[in-house]
Amino acid sequence: MRSIRWLAVIPFIALIIGPFFVNKAEPFVLGLPLLLAWIVAWILITSLIMAVIYAADPVNREDEP
Repeated sequence: MRSIRWLAVIPFIALIIGPFFVNKAEPFVLGLPLLLAWIVAWILITSLIMAVIYAADPVNREDEP
């Protein structure tokens, strides 16, 4: 089975490469420039991805002593 930890690469790529494509000040999303909205959105999405990785990791399913 492939490791689900590779999902952690997605936010890294989105925050490193994404700003080159969304570096615009004019379209506003919830009152924020597009670039700032992109960064905020990916910080929230990163939290969700980390929660999925944590829940899927078999080490976290063991009972605590």
